[in-house]
Amino acid sequence: MNDGVASSGRKTPGHDKGTPEPLRSKPSRYTLILSASLCALTVGIFLLLSGRIAHWFLLPILICGTVIGCDAIDWMRGRLKLFSPAGIIGVLGLHFFFLAPLLHVAWDFWMGSVEPPRDWRDWLGWMAVINAIGLVLYRLARIRVFSRPDRGVITKSWRLNRRRLLLAGGCALLIGATLQLWVYIELGGVMGYAEAFTQGIGKGQSESSFTGMGWIFTVSESVPIVALICLMALLKRYPRSRSWLAVVLILLAFLGLKLLFGGLRGSRASTIWALFWAAGLIHFWFRPLTRKFVFLGVGFLLIFMYLYGFYKGMGTDAWRAFKDGAATSELTDKTGRTFSGMLLGDLARADLHAFLLHRMMMSDGDYKYAWGRTYLGSVALLVPRTLWAERPATKVKEGTQAQYGMRAYEPDRLVSSRVYGLAGETMLNFGPLVVPLAYLFFGIVVGRLQRFLRRIPPDDMRLMLFPLLVNLCFSVLVSDSDNLLFNAIKDGLLPAIVVRLGSRVEPWKLETIEDSYPISDSGEPSPVPPRS
Repeated sequence: MNDGVASSGRKTPGHDKGTPEPLRSKPSRYTLILSASLCALTVGIFLLLSGRIAHWFLLPILICGTVIGCDAIDWMRGRLKLFSPAGIIGVLGLHFFFLAPLLHVAWDFWMGSVEPPRDWRDWLGWMAVINAIGLVLYRLARIRVFSRPDRGVITKSWRLNRRRLLLAGGCALLIGATLQLWVYIELGGVMGYAEAFTQGIGKGQSESSFTGMGWIFTVSESVPIVALICLMALLKRYPRSRSWLAVVLILLAFLGLKLLFGGLRGSRASTIWALFWAAGLIHFWFRPLTRKFVFLGVGFLLIFMYLYGFYKGMGTDAWRAFKDGAATSELTDKTGRTFSGMLLGDLARADLHAFLLHRMMMSDGDYKYAWGRTYLGSVALLVPRTLWAERPATKVKEGTQAQYGMRAYEPDRLVSSRVYGLAGETMLNFGPLVVPLAYLFFGIVVGRLQRFLRRIPPDDMRLMLFPLLVNLCFSVLVSDSDNLLFNAIKDGLLPAIVVRLGSRVEPWKLETIEDSYPISDSGEPSPVPPRS
């Protein structure tokens, strides 16, 4: 008896209710006008609130907002699928490329520990010029790749084999839970685990109690997502259980499990991106989520990030302070972590990119480009230090030199731990003029991922892993190559093995959106219903 999920009839590959994504590269006139109008209105509000905003840098910032805002508008209008990488990058990019530079100037909030330029606005403006060119290339490349026709192509589909999935998942859960239990025993229980993180604050990761446990965490911290994958495969049989209450309870239980399996090590990003993955699993395999639900979830995550930042800065001392009735203002004074710092430091890189551009364009600057050494250093992380003691330095060397001078980097004394993002790491390696090309290649990656979502069958097991791919995709804007490589392996390796072992591969004949929904010249799907 086959324990997989059989395909029933002919289905159009699509995973959201509503109209499918249009294939044309040109945004609808309505979308473009709406994006430009909303961005112009936002700039007008900032001008009323702060006189410092009046500067030429507004023009390239407005262009950036209009270009990336088209995808955000299409996502909010439902023309892009809920988990479309283009839509999610559009929404996040609106903050990254448009709102963040404006907030920096309005709040007079800038990175510390560096010698600032005379006027930050000039360098925000020049960086916005580079970003605007890059975003145009990104959009052209993304939709050029996405709009390639697929009609009649035979490809492969991964179908669920429930028995094999539960067997592979059960083994992974047993091994991962055992390893995490061993870590707890070694460190004196859950509180001892949290205290070990607290003791490592300020000492550097190399001196923390978790040194040498990376391979353990690669297995143990995958337990929550593997458990959810198995749960989704089981609940697929019971459609009556798919209530909103069940969705909320599953996400809360997952959050609690994630905190026990890695969250207490102080990584907000690991916990938040895991919740994103969990929401994607629920959306594809349990119950389609709505944009209203997503906005509520984003609000919850912002509050969680802010409060969890105190734990990241103080460890268990933050819990004791809250227990003793300390106000958030007191914790802010002790940790230096503010809500504005979270929005502009954790979720954006505007001032950092502007500063790097300023340093590289200085007439007396001494920085020498890395020419790809930071990427080599990231790949070298895959080799244990016991086998390669003198591994190449990651971006920390070039980042320190770019900020403080070529002679500033001293591994035991002065090292910058900043994270530079796609544009920042590109500048460290090849200079500012290559940044638009980096966005072009980024557009190709996003387009291929968006096209993959269009082509994939509705019950394909690879949808279990798709949210992780989207996560890595939009993380490119704020993360570096070493972070991305580490997170891809730590978070994705074991779940990918479980999903592959729990799948059977079958042929699948592609039916594109064009087969079922004719597209008008404006780029909007026509109202013609799909063929039965």
